[in-house]
Amino acid sequence: MYEEMTYENILQQMLDRVTSDVDKREGSVIFDALAPAAYFLADQFFQLGNFIDLVLPDTAVGEYLDRAVSGYGVSRKPANAAVRKIETTAAIAIGTRWAIRDVVFLVTGQIAENVYEAECEIPGKIGNTYFGSLESLSLISEVTAELTDIITDGADEETDDALRARFYEKVRRPATSGNAYHYRQWALEVPGVGDAKVFPLDAGPGTVAVLIVDSDRKINTSLESNVSAYMETVRPIGASVSILSPSAHTVSVSARVLLDGTKTMDEVLVAFKTNLAAQLNKMVFTEYRVSYAKVGSLLLNTEGVQDYESLKLNGTAGNIVIGVKEVPVMGNVNLEEVHTLELE
Repeated sequence: MYEEMTYENILQQMLDRVTSDVDKREGSVIFDALAPAAYFLADQFFQLGNFIDLVLPDTAVGEYLDRAVSGYGVSRKPANAAVRKIETTAAIAIGTRWAIRDVVFLVTGQIAENVYEAECEIPGKIGNTYFGSLESLSLISEVTAELTDIITDGADEETDDALRARFYEKVRRPATSGNAYHYRQWALEVPGVGDAKVFPLDAGPGTVAVLIVDSDRKINTSLESNVSAYMETVRPIGASVSILSPSAHTVSVSARVLLDGTKTMDEVLVAFKTNLAAQLNKMVFTEYRVSYAKVGSLLLNTEGVQDYESLKLNGTAGNIVIGVKEVPVMGNVNLEEVHTLELE
């Protein structure tokens, strides 16, 4: 908006207003008198441009984005702590603290004999990261402990991009009276949920099914109980709501690949798997066919690949159809290096 209000432009405009019979060259009295004012004004226009960006939802960041969307009833989802399973060689007390790589877990309950649940003291995904032997931070001797399963995934604080997308979801898709958009918005309000798909009348009149994935758009069954509990507090009276995770539809890829010499086969395999996983991830709840042509294009555009042949998806040279309650998940990827390609 104020791109033209630079120091040079402002100074020139000020000098243009001075009569031509006055020396306006750099170093002159009038030039030196106007230059500091032009610099100050340019800085103010720069700050004003940034200020406008900070108050509009499409460009605001951080706390400014929080304030921009709060008036629409949208707030940033906080980080939540992971709940993990701890297995010990003997009984331990509730409230004891255990650590692994500077991440501390507080024992909050008992699941079975010598099996406990513990909450990470640091909210976020870091609580999902480690597995293995724990070190006691309480006065406990002759007891060893292992950090094992994830009971409830930890989730990081909602990012600016995710919050902005959820804000747009609310203002562009009106949710009223428990319609499908409403159930989707309710599901997305739960920390850790990254996307949701609603099936009205899933099991007949008065029933609704909501499929959810986590913030990485991956299947995460540990979120189901949290979403169910929250949904019970907001759903319309009389509605029967099922919170479910989608089923995984595995997509395996095989091909014969001719390299161009710039990358090794291992490097090509890693790059292709990364790109394929990203493409399948984008399809969650939006596309229900894995395109044979698109996978071939993805392989051909992988750095280091000159050409390929015998491409197969799940053993066939064709598209893969994904069910409406499924999401595509990358399976085995087998790329065989060849030095010449022959027409099939």
